[in-house]
Amino acid sequence: MIDLLGITKTYTTGAQSLQVLKGVDLAVETGELVAIMGSSGSGKSTLLNILGLLDGYDEGMYRLDGKNMAKLTERRAAELRREMLGFVFQSFNLIGFKSAAENVALPLYYQKVPRKERLRRSHELLERVGLLEWADHLPSQMSGGQKQRVAIARALAAQPRVILADEPTGALDSATSEEVMSLLKELNGDGMTMVVVTHEAEIAAECQRTIRLRDGLVESGAHV
Repeated sequence: MIDLLGITKTYTTGAQSLQVLKGVDLAVETGELVAIMGSSGSGKSTLLNILGLLDGYDEGMYRLDGKNMAKLTERRAAELRREMLGFVFQSFNLIGFKSAAENVALPLYYQKVPRKERLRRSHELLERVGLLEWADHLPSQMSGGQKQRVAIARALAAQPRVILADEPTGALDSATSEEVMSLLKELNGDGMTMVVVTHEAEIAAECQRTIRLRDGLVESGAHV
């Protein structure tokens, strides 16, 4: 599903340049649940942004579901994000003035799915994550764990091939983190490919494999 070969990325500010990724090789198979770990500055956030087509890379090759991601226009990258990828963030990124159902339905709005069908599918997904009775509640009326489950339902709305989760339990207590990881593992059990960036060893241990980054290179767990 995901293949990277020799991916490099350098950020330049004025006369200063910083090479964050120095030739990353890794592969994630369809249906895998993989953790990416690394200390601050190891390049894991940059790597996730490249996987999510939110940032480009300088050299190397990135194939997503067999398609080469080189030299995408911004429009094509946005199309592929909508078609292929679902995102889950540490800070949930829910829209505060929209209900849980409206937040979940947002990706379907951008896909021009009719309103009635959007509502049906958002309710179906909220039921899937155990929050159907919270469909009309605002994010401010929910706990952190409930907000993250809404965010997961939203990530699933467009029926992506891959879920990319950036510290999905980072803002949650340990009991709620376990609940969220149980849900992610359940979805993975249904065949969803998942990449989870985490700094928590307990969360990585819940995944099938851990890819460790150090100083812009894969230290272990690449399976290339």
